[in-house]
Amino acid sequence: MTAARPAPPPWWIVQCGDDPVIATAIHDGHDLDASTCAAMVLPEDARLREEDPHTGQAIMDVPNHVVALRSRFEADLNRGLGDAIYLDPAQCWGLQVWRAPPSGALLRRLQDYHRGFYHMLAALLDGIVARHGRFVLLDVHSYNHRRKGADAAPMPQASAPDINIGTFSMPREHWAFLLDPLMEAMRAFDFNGRRLDVRENVAFQGKGELARFVHERYPRTGCAIALEFKKFYMDEWTGTPDPGELAAMRYFIRHVAAQARVLLGQPA
Repeated sequence: MTAARPAPPPWWIVQCGDDPVIATAIHDGHDLDASTCAAMVLPEDARLREEDPHTGQAIMDVPNHVVALRSRFEADLNRGLGDAIYLDPAQCWGLQVWRAPPSGALLRRLQDYHRGFYHMLAALLDGIVARHGRFVLLDVHSYNHRRKGADAAPMPQASAPDINIGTFSMPREHWAFLLDPLMEAMRAFDFNGRRLDVRENVAFQGKGELARFVHERYPRTGCAIALEFKKFYMDEWTGTPDPGELAAMRYFIRHVAAQARVLLGQPA
């Protein structure tokens, strides 16, 4: 009897609830399909360094949440379809990802993953709008601040806030009633006995595909907030997390979601 082929790893986890807030962690994933893994030359540790580990656990208390399980190096869900597969090192921090650029059936599978995600997300968000009229999407990421090496000095705080809020594609004036007090609530949060440095459009501007998709499809009913944690919660070179900081991240996102509900006129 021929052995059955192993099932490919799942694409994402979706949890749904009756809530006008949704959180996403689309760069949390680390899994690869077997065919992708065979075609890839990028070492696992280099791949992990550019992913956003533990952002998925940070959003678990938001009733509506989506966590991608596949690595961004298969297809980056925060880029448009034409740029989602890193075919050239210039697209991804100078890293050589592939033995040879994906083509044929492999390329189509990677593109189908990207298309499938936005098809799923549109259906999910359409349902939230139908029930609640409008929504807030917390697009949670993380970013490296020790790129010069494990023992080198980190990026200066002036250019690397603890949390960077990206609003490039947002109709900013329309959502100011929500975003401005929400950022104040972030700054006031007791994060393990300290207040976080929360600033807008410093390290990143929020130019990702997910926020762009939301603001184009739902210009007056959907507010996508790109939220980047600096990797103060882990060693970005070894991947080792700080459990206390991870717990605080989860409490922080739960608090932000509760404040967003209030600002939308919903119970906290």
